[in-house]
Amino acid sequence: MIFSLDDTIVAIATPLGSGGIGIVRLSGSNSLPIVQKIFRPTNKRLTNLKPRYLHFGKIIHPETHFPIDEALVAYMPKPHSYTCQDVVEIQSHGSTIALQQILQLVLSLGARPAEAGEMTLRAFINGRLDLTQAEAVLDIINAKTTAGLRIATQQLSGVLSVPVSQVRHKLVNTLAFLEASIDFVEDDIPYENVIPPLQEVITELEQLISTASHGMIYRQGIRTAIVGKPNVGKSSLLNALLRGERAIVTDIPGTTRDTLEETANIHGIPLVLVDTAGIRTKASDTVEKIGIDRSHQNKTTILILNKCDLPHICVIPENFLPETPHVYLSALKGDGLEKLENTITNQIIGGHVVSADEPIISNPRHVALLKQAVLFTQEAITAHVAGLSPDLVSIDVCEAVDVLGQITGESATEDLLNIIFSRFCIGK
Repeated sequence: MIFSLDDTIVAIATPLGSGGIGIVRLSGSNSLPIVQKIFRPTNKRLTNLKPRYLHFGKIIHPETHFPIDEALVAYMPKPHSYTCQDVVEIQSHGSTIALQQILQLVLSLGARPAEAGEMTLRAFINGRLDLTQAEAVLDIINAKTTAGLRIATQQLSGVLSVPVSQVRHKLVNTLAFLEASIDFVEDDIPYENVIPPLQEVITELEQLISTASHGMIYRQGIRTAIVGKPNVGKSSLLNALLRGERAIVTDIPGTTRDTLEETANIHGIPLVLVDTAGIRTKASDTVEKIGIDRSHQNKTTILILNKCDLPHICVIPENFLPETPHVYLSALKGDGLEKLENTITNQIIGGHVVSADEPIISNPRHVALLKQAVLFTQEAITAHVAGLSPDLVSIDVCEAVDVLGQITGESATEDLLNIIFSRFCIGK
């Protein structure tokens, strides 16, 4: 359900646990009055909190006058805040107990707990963000690499919203002509060939869709299995790519008994590495057998010849997997690691480099809606070529307009908004 915008909501906006700082965030018309009841600024002459300044003082229980914590308080009046409402942030020490006590005080004074994503939902409803920008906020929070962060930041600035809105505007113009042809049959409306603008729409949408394969890689990552016989250095390779000691490495064959997953940053690509059990003909126990079975469930794309600091080991039969890239490596010493990372990058994205201002589709929801828009636009062209009446052609154009509006939020349903914002953390 969509919650009332009239409520004052509150949430802890930082992860729970011990830390240097913790933030309790309020949004709504009663945010400032509530905080004024529990905040005592050190500057006794300060009767009102100056907007967009940090004020130092103590959080005090309003009845017992017992001090809970020292804090910095910032007041951001509407509409110049994240939610376009009055927002107050209490920055205390990062103590779970202190934060919970501050939260309970605020709740006792009339605020209600914010639901997951409700702060950003208010920013969307109040027009500060469109839906693609709101989703970009979540992508920024969940970004695994600098490249993924850059794409999400671009979308937050509107780099995706602009082309989608422009295409939608072209469709609206075509729809306006078709509906005028329906409503004013007896008037002399100049003929307009709707096929060229519709074909132009398809071209632009397909261009956006073509970026999705790379965009979703940067957003979600690529699962990659490290497969080989026991004691060939799979765990050493995992550690080398992670630049740390994550997997246990010994001279004993079969140290890895089950799959181990870690994410490495390979030129901005989140590579989800799966260190699998070594492949051999017989397994010593049930657990090892399960691990080996998982090792067989993959598609090898790069042949890595490890331990090449020992030349008598690094030998392969002639013409072995000739179409598969070969990389000679010493995971122990790091020799060949850079070449391996370049090979991985080339295999995944083919050397494509994302430019700073290039709109990139990285969200599966957006891809599905763009493809629907292409389909509806193609059906509109087919209907027009077949000589169907403008009212029938307009049905498909209208559907295309609607699905593009679901991307930016202009035609988003309440159920869709609930699904999207439920993925956010509480306090954002």
